[in-house]
Amino acid sequence: MQEVTVNHREKAHALLKADADKILRLIEVQIDNLTMPQCPLYEEVLDTQMFGLSREIDFAVRLNLISESEGKEILEDLERKLNILHEAAQNSV
Repeated sequence: MQEVTVNHREKAHALLKADADKILRLIEVQIDNLTMPQCPLYEEVLDTQMFGLSREIDFAVRLNLISESEGKEILEDLERKLNILHEAAQNSV
């Protein structure tokens, strides 16, 4: 039973990380092709996606699939990458 639990935890972490990577790619596409970071559409997409990911993380934490610190790390890593992307977009304007 413990092996199954570990497998579920690893899978949950991998899925949440993959969702964070999808958000990063989505924002990269928006910045590169569609809108600038000052655009309300950009902000709305970013806020919606980040909220959805935070809810997924909360759910996984409540199920004891990941720790609270792991969830926080996933969000902080994504926010750090998004800030770098945002700054690069601002500097290229």
